[in-house]
Amino acid sequence: QVQLVESGGNLVQAGGSLRLSCAASGLSFNLNIMGWYRQAPGKQRDVVATITSAGTTTYADSVKGRFTISRDNAKNTVYLQMNSLKAEDTAVYYCHAYHPWYRRDYWGQGTQVTVSS
Repeated sequence: QVQLVESGGNLVQAGGSLRLSCAASGLSFNLNIMGWYRQAPGKQRDVVATITSAGTTTYADSVKGRFTISRDNAKNTVYLQMNSLKAEDTAVYYCHAYHPWYRRDYWGQGTQVTVSS
């Protein structure tokens, strides 16, 4: 059974920082492309950042230079360091895993990030 468990969401003031973590189990973590998505109220779920097993990263334009995605394959964990947070970063953040060979993906339950202006 695959589980992705996010943690680290919180209420923070604009300009502050948060670090999200996603602990994965039940899958070959090092073979999966890991990612963070977010969904604000009334909006669609959008990709924030992704990281391949080799460490190649991509970012949404809105978070470039402020957010950093990383992974620890030994701990089956992916992180999202968020700096210089803005009110528009307020959303539920979801961890995502995608296995490119089997074309299967999995989602975490989400963690709330609220940025007060």
